[in-house]
Amino acid sequence: MKVRIKFAKEGTMKFIGHLDIMRYFQKLLRRSDIPIAYTTGMSPHQVMSFAMPLGIGVESDAEYVDIEITERISSETAIRRMNDNNVEGVRILSFKELPENADNAMASIRAADYEVRFRQGYAPDFPFMKKLEDLYEKDTIPVLKKTKKSETIVDIKPGVYSFGGDDECIKMCLSCGSMLNIKPELVVGAVFESENRELNEFALLIRRKEIYTMINDVLTSLDEIGGSIQ
Repeated sequence: MKVRIKFAKEGTMKFIGHLDIMRYFQKLLRRSDIPIAYTTGMSPHQVMSFAMPLGIGVESDAEYVDIEITERISSETAIRRMNDNNVEGVRILSFKELPENADNAMASIRAADYEVRFRQGYAPDFPFMKKLEDLYEKDTIPVLKKTKKSETIVDIKPGVYSFGGDDECIKMCLSCGSMLNIKPELVVGAVFESENRELNEFALLIRRKEIYTMINDVLTSLDEIGGSIQ
């Protein structure tokens, strides 16, 4: 049976990297007596696939991991067991059976919602939302996107699906996944650059609110796929 687990990651756990989160869940599933399936072969490991890894320092209300289980366990029981064994900063929110033909979380993601705030003392001295609206009126929004191996100029406008909120809390829905992956820092940084300012790397508090896939050309929360196990 394919299962999708939704969890929150917050507080001090936002400083734990993706590889450590993977190892943490492997142990959590064992401690919680979740009947997870293992691969076959010389070095068996748990059948587990995470959605888009979260950056260091980013909190989230919507992280997802897909697993396979070997016997039926109710969603209520699984959530209770896992939360009983969780550390502070990780909360299991749902445990749902997936349809057999469902794509795994990593392969299916298309967009994510974020809330962005400025740390105390780092708020800009200009009306941020007004400048973001002005920037979005342009035909393109070219930014320098850096990776570990290269630097490229990317037009991020097609990846900014929507934005709103106010200068205290900026809300945005951005493209993510293999085709075009836009992070909130790129959008905020583009506004600063348009004002000849430089965004401090420690200026933002970011929280991911939801992750979406595309079903019939409609963005659909990963949590809407499948159903609770009775």
